[in-house]
Amino acid sequence: MPFPLAKPSTLRPTSLWALRVTDTITPDSEHRGLVGLLPASLRDYALLARFDRPIGWWLLFWPCAWGVWLSGAGLQWQMILWLLLGSIAMRGAGCVYNDIVDADLDRQVARTAVRPVASGRVSLRAAWTWLLVLCAVGLLVLLQLRWEAQLVALGSLALVAAYPFMKRITHWPQAWLGLVFTWGAPVGWMAMRGDRLDVMAALYAGAFFWCMAYDTIYALQDREDDALVGIRSSALRLGDHVKLGVSGFYAASVACLALAFWLLRADWVALLALIPAAAHFAWQASTLDPADGRNPLERFRSNRWAGALVAAACLVVGNA
Repeated sequence: MPFPLAKPSTLRPTSLWALRVTDTITPDSEHRGLVGLLPASLRDYALLARFDRPIGWWLLFWPCAWGVWLSGAGLQWQMILWLLLGSIAMRGAGCVYNDIVDADLDRQVARTAVRPVASGRVSLRAAWTWLLVLCAVGLLVLLQLRWEAQLVALGSLALVAAYPFMKRITHWPQAWLGLVFTWGAPVGWMAMRGDRLDVMAALYAGAFFWCMAYDTIYALQDREDDALVGIRSSALRLGDHVKLGVSGFYAASVACLALAFWLLRADWVALLALIPAAAHFAWQASTLDPADGRNPLERFRSNRWAGALVAAACLVVGNA
């Protein structure tokens, strides 16, 4: 494990109350100092919604932007900002729900044992209340969309509800996450227009394989503990072939994105817009080192820039 806190068998919830403030913040937090400054009454709720790790909401948001900008509707900054707010709120809500469902499993994995619900610092009742608050923000964003986009957005709820259980029943929970976490692509598209569903479907497929790749990279951090407690993942399933698998997922993503561009504009020049993103994916796959604790986390986080590169390509192709 890249960030061992203690062995799962020795890290007990009752001992977590004695940890220092910085020890209750997960080691892969990007803003340990900032979150540590929050009052104790607020800190755990910020951690529960992963506000200390903005990479999650960027990964949820970028497919939304892809859909809006590839649609040809222009910059649409007001809609983009609404979708960003929705991504922050709903990613937070998803994390709270996931932690409620996974509390028992989280206690057995070193990287997640100090999470607020798993450690007992936030009660289940308080967690459910916080979840409802975040969902209320999501509802506010939902009301800003056309009714067609609202229906598409609501269609993801069943997928979201089922996701935390996938790691118990399939070796490919990343595939289910790919369906859930990239749902913003069809939502963004339908917020702007209701035709050319072939383009929308290809874009969604590209986002799906992108998620498969980066979440497989993320799962490399927990392979040892996951194997011990029976959590399944694509990182475990692929074994020694994980780099090849990640490369294949990224290649499939680029192919599907290229198809979306081609269906929208049958022009080889338009495909050139994907070169920066494809190069970034190639860099990630070629430099991925599953044995290096920091390497997978760094490659995973770099996808905020990969998502931005695809978004730029969608803006150029969709509005040229």
